[in-house]
Order: sequence, then C-alpha cells, then structure tokens
Amino acid sequence: MKNTQDHSERLTWLLGPAVAALALLAWELVVRVTQLPAFILPAPGAVWGRLLIAVQDGTLLRHGLVTLQEVLLGLAIGVLAAALLGYWLARSPRWERLLAPFVVASQSVPIVAIAPLLVIWFGPGLLSKTLICALIVFFPILINTIVGLHSVPQELRDLMRSLQASRAQTFRLLELPAALPVFMGGLRIGATLSVIGAVVGELVGADRGLGFLINVGRGQYDTALVFVAVFALVALALSLYGLVVLAERRWLWWQQKSNPSSFSYGEQ
Repeated sequence: MKNTQDHSERLTWLLGPAVAALALLAWELVVRVTQLPAFILPAPGAVWGRLLIAVQDGTLLRHGLVTLQEVLLGLAIGVLAAALLGYWLARSPRWERLLAPFVVASQSVPIVAIAPLLVIWFGPGLLSKTLICALIVFFPILINTIVGLHSVPQELRDLMRSLQASRAQTFRLLELPAALPVFMGGLRIGATLSVIGAVVGELVGADRGLGFLINVGRGQYDTALVFVAVFALVALALSLYGLVVLAERRWLWWQQKSNPSSFSYGEQ
C-alpha cells in the first residue's frame, strides 16, 4: 500500500513538468506552422532570450520586487482586517445578519472598476496598489473566517464554558484550532488573488512593477517582454500558494495524518 502511494506521488510530481514540456512543444509548433510575426506570438526561444536580458539588466528584479512588496503588504492588511472583522461577526450573530448583505453587495463591484478611483484618490504609488490588493483579498478571508468559527460544535463551547475558560483560552484552545483549516483554505485563494490585485492597480496607473512592465511591452510591441512579465507573475502566485501550503503542513500536522492528500495543490 505504501509503495503504491509513493508511486502515485512520484507520478504526480512528474505530471506537472511533463504538461509544461508538452505546452512548450505545442507553442513552438504553432509558431512554426502559422509563421506568426514575433509581435503577435513570439517563439519560446525568443521569450527565453528576452527573460535573460531582463534578468541581466536588472529590469525583472527591480519591477518584480515592487510588485512583491505591494502583494505582501496588501495580503497582510487584507488578512488582518478580514480575520478581525470575521471573528467579531461570528461572535455577534445580530451584527452578522445586519452587515452580511452589505459585505456581499460590495463584491458585486469588480475590482477593475474600483482601481481607477483608488489610484486617483491615493496616487499611483504604493498605497493605492496595497489597498487594491487588500480589498481583493478581504472577502474570501472574511467568509472563511466566519465559516470556520461557525463550524465549532456548540457542545465544545458549552464544555469550555463549564470549565470556566476565559475568552482568550476559548479562542486559543478551541476556536483557533477548529477554524484554522477553513481559514487556511481562504488564505490559499487570497494569496493568489493578491497578485491579481497588484497587477490590476499597476495596469491602471504606475511607473513601476510587473503590471507596468506589461504596459511597456504592449506599447512597444515587445510581446516577448509581456510574456516574461506574465510568467513572473505566475511564478509569484505559485510561490505564495506554496508558502501557504507549507504553513498548513506545519500548523495542521494533525489533519495531514488523518488525510494525507488534504494538502495537495489541486484541492481547495
């Protein structure tokens, strides 16, 4: 049984590189067959060459660090605000019923429509991009926090109350362990959405960042540079997602033992 599981895990790890290699091969074939000009669809080799140039002259690092800073700040602010509000709403059913329609309604407005306003109000610098990231992260973290806290059985709450546990003890010993799996699921989503928020803000108005690099490549018909920036964003999102998964492995080791597949990248 263990050998079968190990074999399945090895196949899973090999599947990703195999799919990537097939995609690159198909991309190269499309370029060769269609003979499309490079400003429409550059070959993988041209994108690789443009990547090397961007790395050597420091362009990719310089703009990538700006986007990373926006993402990390926005993610931290969004997670903190959503977790605090979610805890308060979960402990206050009356306020939750009152505010829930407004929270849900706020999500009907696309972040693309709000981003220009934030850039106008707060300028094209770091603050507006951070706020955009925080807003796009806020909702999934808020909902998962509330759902996680609601999943705590009432019998366990009554037990903590009978043991005269304080509010802090109840949170540390009962609510936090019970809600953490659901909360981390929301954090997976929030980590990837934060990258989208940063790029949206940079595309609206910025003079730095990977989104700005995409605008530069588009304006100069340097499509290879656009691909480089997009792949950098994908790598950033995957890295953040992977860090959340590693945190789950560390903090939710007891869940991993009961369900080893619960930390796979494909399962939310």
